[in-house]
Amino acid sequence: MLDGFSLDQLRTFVAAADSGSFSAAGRQLGRAQSVVSQAVANLESLIGVTLFDRSGRYPELTEQGRALLEQARAVTSAMDQFKARARGLAGGLEPALSVVINVLFPTRVLTEAIAGFQSRFPDTPLRISVEGLGAVLELVLDKTCAFGIRGPVGGAHPDLSSEYLLQIGYQMVAAPSHPLAHCRGPISTRTLANHVQLVLSDRSRLTEDKDFRVFSPKTWRLYDLGAKHALLKAGLGWGGMPVEVIRDDLDRGLLVPIEIADMTIASTIAMSAIYRTDTPPGPAGRGLIDELVKASSRTIGV
Repeated sequence: MLDGFSLDQLRTFVAAADSGSFSAAGRQLGRAQSVVSQAVANLESLIGVTLFDRSGRYPELTEQGRALLEQARAVTSAMDQFKARARGLAGGLEPALSVVINVLFPTRVLTEAIAGFQSRFPDTPLRISVEGLGAVLELVLDKTCAFGIRGPVGGAHPDLSSEYLLQIGYQMVAAPSHPLAHCRGPISTRTLANHVQLVLSDRSRLTEDKDFRVFSPKTWRLYDLGAKHALLKAGLGWGGMPVEVIRDDLDRGLLVPIEIADMTIASTIAMSAIYRTDTPPGPAGRGLIDELVKASSRTIGV
C-alpha cells in the first residue's frame, strides 16, 4: 500500500538526503535522531524500497533512493506552493489577473513591470489584452479586466479611478518617398486632405464614429499598430506613431517627421492606469500597478 505514507515522511527523507545524516536532519527539523531514523524506516516499509544504505558510518542513498529523491523534492515543493497560494487566496489574492493595455504603451516599460510582478506573484496567472482607444475602457467597465492602461481617449469617467503613469512622445510621420515628406515648413490641413491618412482604430462602442487626430477625409483604418507602422514605412500613407516605436526609423531616415499647421497638436500623450472605483484591483492587481509606476518613473525620454 503506497497511500499510507505522509508528507512529513517525504520531508524527512529529503532532509536526511540533503544533510548527509539522520542526526544532521534531526537538527534541521528540530527532532531527535531516532525520530528521523524511524520516520525514514517507516517510509521504506510502506513503499517497499530501501532508500538508504546504513552499512557505513553515515547513511548513503541507494540507487532507488536517488531515483526517488527528486520526485520527493518535487512533491514537497509543490505542497509548499499549494499552501502559500491557499494563504494568498484566503487573504484576497486574485486567482488570476486580467489587464488591458493601450497599444501605444511602451513595451519596454510594460516588460520591466511584468518582470517585477512575476517575482512578487510567481503563482498568479497573468492575462494581457492589447487594445486601442475606447476598447480599454470597455473591458474595465464591464469587469472583464481588473484594470487597464488608458491612452489619449476617454477623459474622466464617473465609474473609473485613474492613476497617472507617464507621458509618451507622439509624432506625425511619412516615408521619405511620400509627397508630404518633401514639403517645407508646416503643412496646411488643405494639403493633408489630399493624402491618405493611416488611422489607428478599434471596434469599441465608446469611440464608434469618433475621430482623434484625424486631418484628412481620405483615411485607411487599421486595428493593429504594427500594420500601421509597416504601411507608413512603405509610403502608403501618413500618420502619427509613438516616438518609442519609430525612434530607430527616424534615426535611419526610414521615416521623417512632418509638421501640421493651423492646429495645435500635443506632441505627448498621457498614459494612466484605470480601474472601476467600486471594484479596485486586489493584491496582485495593485502590485502590477505599483510595478508600472516604478518602471514608468525610471523611463527617461519616452
